Amino acid sequence: MLPTITPTTLDIAPGGEVILRYQTWDDYETLLQTRQDHAAIKVTFSATTQEIRIMAPLPGHGNKSDTLSDLVKYLLRYQGRDWDSFDPITLKRFQQKGLEPDHCFYIQNRTAILGKERIDLAVDPPPDLVLEVDLTSFTSVEDYEDIGTPELWIYRQNTLHIYTFDGQHYQEQNESPLFCGIPVKELIPDSIEQAWREGSSVALREFEQVLQQLT
Repeated sequence: MLPTITPTTLDIAPGGEVILRYQTWDDYETLLQTRQDHAAIKVTFSATTQEIRIMAPLPGHGNKSDTLSDLVKYLLRYQGRDWDSFDPITLKRFQQKGLEPDHCFYIQNRTAILGKERIDLAVDPPPDLVLEVDLTSFTSVEDYEDIGTPELWIYRQNTLHIYTFDGQHYQEQNESPLFCGIPVKELIPDSIEQAWREGSSVALREFEQVLQQLT
């Protein structure tokens, strides 16, 4: 199925990706309006490259990104912490960047965005944690430098990559600052793949048991 991109229609087959070059911020905003409530299609923009990327994830992407989000929620409950999460969400830095992460969490900055219908990064803090799952597309950490979220997780090829923002660039880490002392890089990939094979409830239940054994 060929993609359809017109002023009134935005349609791409699952697993497909289209890159539009020499695009402006206004072009990006127009595509967002064309998409309307078709949340399965992700649209991102970079002023640096003047590109709009349009992606339609596969079903496996949804399963693994939901599992990753559920695991993070369990970790937060395990630590007795409050949070607020968003999916889907469009993060915009006006005229610079527009991104749509798979999931994002406000934890330390949770109270700053409570009750807000829209996140405005000109006045609101970025999410404390962003999650991306790469199956058919590739997330570039540089894309998030304009957003400045403190911690970024990318799950790709059975590996969890953890990045932290130093104010200018992202650096890969062996541990998550948000979950110090918990070996999330080892535990989470096993749980995500188990959820795909055996079901989410089975994987989450066993993840809970493993965490309890750590204490």
